[in-house]
Amino acid sequence: MYLIDLIRSADLPSFSSLFNQINTDMGNSQVWFLLLLACFMLTVHAMIVLSIAGTFHWLDQKLENKSIYGANFLSYFIAILLIIAVHFAEIIAWTYICVALKVFTTNPQTFFFAGEMYTTVGYGNYDLNEQWKILPIIISFTGIFAVSMSGAALYSMMMALLGPHPKPKTGSRF
Repeated sequence: MYLIDLIRSADLPSFSSLFNQINTDMGNSQVWFLLLLACFMLTVHAMIVLSIAGTFHWLDQKLENKSIYGANFLSYFIAILLIIAVHFAEIIAWTYICVALKVFTTNPQTFFFAGEMYTTVGYGNYDLNEQWKILPIIISFTGIFAVSMSGAALYSMMMALLGPHPKPKTGSRF
């Protein structure tokens, strides 16, 4: 009950008012471009990961009838390496974006910032200008969703690699 009473007594702004305050506080039209760029990066990431997973599944079916033992595991390992490379490329892309926006004075600091935000480690203590306070949220948003997509694809590939699960016997209660 205490939380409900606290919410009722609070002077909460409407969503429109809150959105306008945040937009005014940022005062930077480049942020909207970054949001569009983040959506584009996630779309490209999804297409690349789907093509890697699709290629793996195609290759897995081709190798299923052959007696080439270990080839499926090798193709899974290559898929993992490709997905890691895609994530690393996205961190580098965020680094270049931040360098172009002059968020930090040094390139290594920019790279570490992009990597920490993308992986949501958040270890460093970065002083951002007021206009870039939302940047960590945007970068970590793309990282979280990109890793989720990659994890789902790798899980799908792992299940194909391990083979179908045996069906329970008829009349079984489990």
